[in-house]
Amino acid sequence: MNPILSIMMLTPNQTMVTEFLLEGFSEHPSLRFLLIGFFLTLYAIALMGNTVIIALVTSSTGLHSPMYFFLCNLATMDIVCTSSVLPKALLGLVYKENTISFKGCMAQLFFLVWSLSSELLLLTVMAYDRYVAICFPLHYSSRMSPYLCGVLALGVWSICALNASINTGLMTRLSFCGPKVITHFFCEIPPLLLLSCSPTYVNSIMTLMADAFYGGINFFLTLLSYGCIIASILRMRSAEGKKKAFSTCSSHLIVVCVYYSSVFCAYISPASSYSPERSKVTSVLYSVLSPTLNPLIYTLRNKDVKLALGRLLPSFSH
Repeated sequence: MNPILSIMMLTPNQTMVTEFLLEGFSEHPSLRFLLIGFFLTLYAIALMGNTVIIALVTSSTGLHSPMYFFLCNLATMDIVCTSSVLPKALLGLVYKENTISFKGCMAQLFFLVWSLSSELLLLTVMAYDRYVAICFPLHYSSRMSPYLCGVLALGVWSICALNASINTGLMTRLSFCGPKVITHFFCEIPPLLLLSCSPTYVNSIMTLMADAFYGGINFFLTLLSYGCIIASILRMRSAEGKKKAFSTCSSHLIVVCVYYSSVFCAYISPASSYSPERSKVTSVLYSVLSPTLNPLIYTLRNKDVKLALGRLLPSFSH
């Protein structure tokens, strides 16, 4: 048969991929039960911890401030992030084959990109909130008004939903014609682009732009806020004042360090050196471990949250 005619005949079938196979951790069968227990425990802690944070902030009048309002938003996105990844990952560990439909894969990709980018943007907003609180304490209530906080939160959710829609929309336009095994435990942009048999130039450009904005500009603004905060604290004469100022932002600073460290480990590397194994490990850090640690860090290191939790659960305060 004429080779050109053969390619033309195959082309229609090349775009008919209706489902993908998530590789997950199938290359480590001996760790299967250990991973099931590990992920199940982390998911339970993340779900319970972040739900408690939301319940505390909404029900305790002492937590009705901008800092806790944004913390409530962060907890919501943590739940979205873990819930978009872990249930499917656990199914893959329980059953031998873990298939996901094309539409299901795109839905998972949307919610994952939306939640992860929202968290990065929220961390920047929360850093700005701490900057205003410590550097301009007398003007804090007027600068961080309920209206501005609402606008900032809505802006974060909307901008990140638009970013997720663009990246997911561009992914749906690609053709997938060959192997359909995703070398990951969820649908992520890099392994999906490797499976495409159509040009991925536009997708790569949009991904780089998103990475530059969320991982670059946001990180710089967060560092700038904390640079001003530290300079302001060092100028304080009172040792008690310094201690109090550091305690109000220490929890957030720890969360920022944990989250950005895992994100940079996952994404700041050349595309040619993409490693499925390394990607899976780093993905666990930012999509599973970080959302699990966030409520624990804020609960154990924050006096106001511990006080509110003590009222909700009297046994906690003893």
